[in-house]
Amino acid sequence: MTPENSNDEQVPTWEDIARDHGRFLYTVAYRLTGNHDDTQDLVQEVLLRVERGLVNYQPGNLNGWLSRITTNVFLDNVRKKKRRPEEALPDEPDRVLAGAPGADDALAEQQLPAHVQEALMTLPDDYRAAVVMCDVVGLTYDEISEQTGVPVGTVRSRIHRGRSRLRPLLVEDFD
Repeated sequence: MTPENSNDEQVPTWEDIARDHGRFLYTVAYRLTGNHDDTQDLVQEVLLRVERGLVNYQPGNLNGWLSRITTNVFLDNVRKKKRRPEEALPDEPDRVLAGAPGADDALAEQQLPAHVQEALMTLPDDYRAAVVMCDVVGLTYDEISEQTGVPVGTVRSRIHRGRSRLRPLLVEDFD
């Protein structure tokens, strides 16, 4: 006997998620990290966590679940870097291949103007995560609260403070 889901949704496979939601993951990750290389690393880590977490996934808001994992991995990485700053490796130009930006990178940059992405990158990580989840991903305050594990009041505060910091950076464009 197999358990039936009331809305008849099946748990997607890892391959389904990677294929069908890869662009979504890339876009959310890019908004959080602000650059292509960090975004690729973040998406890889997210997909590893998704693979491990599919066992516990309850069908429902898949994009919400994926954005929660992406945000959590991003914030975990930020905390790790604060505890253990990385030293950059020396440049090895012989090992770097030049090329055009990937299609996902071009799409992510196209969907949100560069000056808006730059303004997002000035925000503290917690504010940026809340603003991206609300204004880019489109999650509700309750969903953000659930995904970040902080009270709704804290979510509202972070979004308000993040938007307040963004406003002067973006209003200059209209003067």
